[in-house]
Amino acid sequence: LLVETTELRVRGDSPELLKEKEHLLAQVEKLHEVNPMLGHRGCRLGITYPEVYEMQMYAIFNAASRLARDGYTPRPEIEIPLTISLAEMAMLKERCDRIAKECMEAHKVTFPYLCGSMIELPRAALLAGEIAEAAEFFSFGTNDLTQTCFGFSRDDAEGKFLPIYINQHILKDNPFAVLDRKGVGRLMQIAIEEGRKTRPDLMIGICGEHGGDPSSVEFCHQAGLDLVSCSPYRIPIARLAAAQAALKYPRKK
Repeated sequence: LLVETTELRVRGDSPELLKEKEHLLAQVEKLHEVNPMLGHRGCRLGITYPEVYEMQMYAIFNAASRLARDGYTPRPEIEIPLTISLAEMAMLKERCDRIAKECMEAHKVTFPYLCGSMIELPRAALLAGEIAEAAEFFSFGTNDLTQTCFGFSRDDAEGKFLPIYINQHILKDNPFAVLDRKGVGRLMQIAIEEGRKTRPDLMIGICGEHGGDPSSVEFCHQAGLDLVSCSPYRIPIARLAAAQAALKYPRKK
């Protein structure tokens, strides 16, 4: 019955619907990539296909506007991933501001919001001072930053050569589990320093698996980060590690 129903539905498609399906299939084939990890994703997709990000921004700001209309105080934060330049960030920040304004005017409300950048690539870390001219906060995507800093594929390295590297003491730890302070950490420190030169009140955090690792949380505290995020199951570990780091390395008020 399922087969017959499917055949009838396909056989009953109008020429316009068939043409649309063919167009969608052509787009899928066009977007196929040999190495999507370094390909057409993140803000690159939002720039080449503006409707993707605009749809998401409208959804967020419409929801926030309805909450504000009902008496709540939403504080949405729009995070632009995989940025490499001020030009990218400024373009998408302008789009974000325009959509936020349109939604607030439509609902006759106002509320605070931020538009920031994910720092996931070495170039972004090195040019953080420029990116901070448009970005209102940073969030280090440490999974991708580790991949691009080491040139390791997380999906492949962990099951192939990383155990050998650790056993032979080439690496002390799996860099996808414990933040690499010498390389990835150095890029983070550059980004923090340069970003806050441009925007002293820049809020900075990390997201990814490292947010639940005690050693990584300690480094983030020492580096001056404001927050970490991690999976729900690792929140107790992260909170304990943050408390221990605060006692061990108290910050100046």
